[in-house]
Amino acid sequence: MKRTLTVEYSDEVLVALGISPEQFGEEVRLLIAIKLYELGRLSSGAAASLAEIPKPLFLSKLAEYGVDSFRLTEEELRQDVANAHGHQ
Repeated sequence: MKRTLTVEYSDEVLVALGISPEQFGEEVRLLIAIKLYELGRLSSGAAASLAEIPKPLFLSKLAEYGVDSFRLTEEELRQDVANAHGHQ
């Protein structure tokens, strides 16, 4: 089940950032996902899902925001290795 979060902001925010309302929504969703990942509250897969982007793209975005991308749990690391072996 998907839920919706509403964030109120003024047009001044969009002007200051120089982005559209759609771009702002995408960035806010990404920033929330990154912070929850950084705090250890979400796995990288769950955070990528929240940001609505593929996991590899999410992991690359972490570096742009100064967040360590290698915080995989042992289970996530096993899954990644298994996936890598399956795609050879």
